[in-house]
Amino acid sequence: MPVDLNNARPLDWDSATLDADTKGMLNNLQANILRAHVREHLSVLFVRFNDVKEGRRFLRELAETKVKTARRHLEEVRDFARNARPGTPYVGIGISKAGYRDLGHSVEEVRKFADPVFRDGMKRRVAVVDDPPVDQWEKPYQREIHAVIVIGDARPGPVAALREEILGDLPESARLLGEETGRGLHNDAGDGIEHFGYVDGRSQPLFVKDEVDREPKEHWNPAFPLSNILVADPFAPNRNRHFGSYFVFRKLEQDVRAFHEIERNLADELGLVGADRDRAGAMLIGRFRDGTPLTSKPKASGGPVSNDFNFDADTGSKCPFSGHVRKTNPRSFGREVLMARRGQTYGERTDDPTDDSPPENRPSSGVGLLFMAFNARLIDQFEFTQQSWANNPDFQNPGTGHDAVIGQGTRSLKVTFPKVWGKPEMSPAQPQVAQTVTMKGGEYFFMPSLAYLNNL
Repeated sequence: MPVDLNNARPLDWDSATLDADTKGMLNNLQANILRAHVREHLSVLFVRFNDVKEGRRFLRELAETKVKTARRHLEEVRDFARNARPGTPYVGIGISKAGYRDLGHSVEEVRKFADPVFRDGMKRRVAVVDDPPVDQWEKPYQREIHAVIVIGDARPGPVAALREEILGDLPESARLLGEETGRGLHNDAGDGIEHFGYVDGRSQPLFVKDEVDREPKEHWNPAFPLSNILVADPFAPNRNRHFGSYFVFRKLEQDVRAFHEIERNLADELGLVGADRDRAGAMLIGRFRDGTPLTSKPKASGGPVSNDFNFDADTGSKCPFSGHVRKTNPRSFGREVLMARRGQTYGERTDDPTDDSPPENRPSSGVGLLFMAFNARLIDQFEFTQQSWANNPDFQNPGTGHDAVIGQGTRSLKVTFPKVWGKPEMSPAQPQVAQTVTMKGGEYFFMPSLAYLNNL
């Protein structure tokens, strides 16, 4: 029977009762989509093809020799949990709208992709999501990218080796337009953080039963249907079992110095002293640095952090409506919008992002996030989140401002912040915090079924 994308129960991927189409889906779906693959060390290659035959051969051989299936990835994760045996590196292949045309698909064939955002490409969507003009993007992203190749592992050696092999196999007619290198940042507890110093990657939609079973679910259920992430591959042999996912890539530069100056100034304006000063940054993010939700506690936990929370009882006196995690995941509604994020930090730093150094010691450029996310519907997930939530100063509560982290566009409104956690008294109206995250370029891709790639 066809894979039921709307089934509310998480996927029991190793069940003896799994039907043939679901098994076929797992055996032809690329890894890192259903479940995040380790990407502590990451290489992202952007390629342009100029010869149909050579481009198709390159992708076919890459898929056959270096791309593993979702099932194999899940088996490796289970084996690591039981026997501490490391898995193999991850290689993922995404193809842009222009890439499909360069691989020999006609304009009419590309229209089989239902999502108009993918058919447009990121450059044509600048005005929709308030991105910078294309001529302000970094040079590689201004060009027509045909494919992205993502390489990830826990260790740097396998990533470097695979990168050299793949580039060595690139046809002479093809061009490497650019590449990005990611490397994980961690706090003292070993949690992954982004460059502003806050725990990142929480509240992911989960699709696999063994992941969901480990999570508490009293206030927030992390289980999501496959309809949030999978799309039938229009060019694969069997639409009932061959699936892919729309893949968003965006390079986001973070001005760490400016962000920490904003934290310091906001704490001063609110009269926060001592440990309470940490609440200034938490109001921008929606969490404290260790991941403690601001709606749950007025201070960081100092221990294990639960992700089982919602905003139902908070009218903005604890976590402002403009707080990043509240803007991009309201939790009690909009579940169909959530994306599976697979990003990684980039850039070298000479400072320690976890210490208390003053803002003047922080980088103002050259570091940030390689934002990557899987979507079933770009128009209703990524672009809706950016346009209707993050960039909308009236989302959830009129006049509360843009997303304090990723919001883009003119910030003309004045906003207020709670002076005391959980109390109704608000600060005097003040300008919104300045934008400290800048989009430097990107593209929309489709990560197709291996059944398609293996038959190129």
